[in-house]
Amino acid sequence: MGKGKELLQIKLSDEQREKLNAEIKAFYFDERGEEIGIVEQMQLAELFEMKLAPIIYNKALDDAKAWYTRMADNLSYDYDTLYK
Repeated sequence: MGKGKELLQIKLSDEQREKLNAEIKAFYFDERGEEIGIVEQMQLAELFEMKLAPIIYNKALDDAKAWYTRMADNLSYDYDTLYK
């Protein structure tokens, strides 16, 4: 993943994992009209947790860094404007 780092292993709590499994089950039923078994739910949840969550986490960090950089630039501009 960017910046030469391996993907982080993000661990969900039991409550978060249960919610993710319920979302997966609901998605399959609502979108595909199919029931999905617990093994398949667990496999998909593991895929999300191991492969997708770190990507989303890193994207959020990148977005936060970009926001922080813009705010720091604004602060610098405001300082320069006030400087006599």
